[in-house]
Amino acid sequence: MGNRISCIFFGIIVGATVVDGPVSVEAASHSVRPAVSDSSRIPVKVLEKRRAALLALLEPGIALVRSADRIREEEHPQASDFRQDNGFYYLTGLETPGSWLVMTKGRDGSEKVLLYVPQRNPSTEMWTGPQPGMGEVKERTGIALVKPDEDFQVDVVERMLGPGLGDAYPRVYLNFSAGRDHARRIVDAALENGRAFSDLGGPLAELRLVKDSLEVARLRHAIAITAEAQREAMRAARPEMYEYELEAVVEYVFRSRGAERVGFPTVVGSGPNNVVFHHDTNRRRMKKGDLVVIDAGAEFGYYTADITRTFPVSGKFTSRQRKIYELVLATQQVVIDSVRPGMTIWDLERVARRYMRDQSKGLCRGGCDRYFLHGLSHWLGMDVHDVGDYETPLQPGMVLTIEPGIYLQEEGLGVRIEDDVLVTKKGHEVLSSGAPRTVAEIESLMEEEPRACPCRP
Repeated sequence: MGNRISCIFFGIIVGATVVDGPVSVEAASHSVRPAVSDSSRIPVKVLEKRRAALLALLEPGIALVRSADRIREEEHPQASDFRQDNGFYYLTGLETPGSWLVMTKGRDGSEKVLLYVPQRNPSTEMWTGPQPGMGEVKERTGIALVKPDEDFQVDVVERMLGPGLGDAYPRVYLNFSAGRDHARRIVDAALENGRAFSDLGGPLAELRLVKDSLEVARLRHAIAITAEAQREAMRAARPEMYEYELEAVVEYVFRSRGAERVGFPTVVGSGPNNVVFHHDTNRRRMKKGDLVVIDAGAEFGYYTADITRTFPVSGKFTSRQRKIYELVLATQQVVIDSVRPGMTIWDLERVARRYMRDQSKGLCRGGCDRYFLHGLSHWLGMDVHDVGDYETPLQPGMVLTIEPGIYLQEEGLGVRIEDDVLVTKKGHEVLSSGAPRTVAEIESLMEEEPRACPCRP
């Protein structure tokens, strides 16, 4: 495979930019041009549509969505990478910590949206950076009623949840994942005044399950970055390399292509580690003859990819490895071909296990489906295991993973292949097709020199 020397990326062909609207991605080639992700910029019309859709799902009452809080520096002095709560970001587009979104729906059909945000504090901003002022918050969110967070206690906890408005707003919707301290005062006030409680997580999950065009665009870019990282890892891999060196290659591609962070800890499992589903210690030195499983996802604009590839560290599959790999690949393809509106994840699971069992042909003792030890699929979006009921029939705009695997622990032989699939009106689209899947494609790519390899010669 030639000398593996340090080098930088070149051959940039594909454009991907973020503007005040959906991300534009042109798949002219496999490479992805670096893009600056301005995660706070979501068009106001999109945000208004989302909030209106959520209110339409609710009974008369008050819905409260708490933002994430910044981690206290005395507890985590190096933890400066603030990430907003998904529900709050989905509805406001704001990354401002310590805020509340309040939405009311009266029995008379009236609706109101309010936002409570911390006032700017120059001394704090010297440490953590500038925050948007009230006027900028109104402009970004399209919410006209923006107030200081210090008014929340009187306005909401004491007045809205007090005894006088129980008839108008009989139910309180609260995201039960909100911080315990924040939720307690709301729950106490509401219970004292006879309000009913509902978890806001269910209606939010129902909305987030079907992606709008902006969400699909951001997912496309996150997935394109991750596919490029998988290709580069294949080029860079070699015996005697440490797992963490491949992890560094993958995450270098993420950052150089505009990803803010990883969607989850990168898994690089070689040899006996490839049968550990979420092996992320990544300290083993890889050996000739090993397979390595890389499960990785770049996060771009709050949306994460999730692609897994399995390939031989030495560049060529052994006969045994190839047979197991091709059974997993064939199983995955049969399932992908079955993705269409009306199917459910459980329907696809049955397709996968039946096919794998019928096609095992003595490869695994008792049938290879016995060694398919995890679920076939999960929803994908703002979370790598995104919200949503697995019983929900597929419909256009949903994005899910397809990831069959076989794990033969006694042989130290594990194979998983995972792709990200968009449900369309006519069927599906494999968003992660830029990452090689067939034996021939992988072995051919591994003969190429790496383009971004922080490795020794």
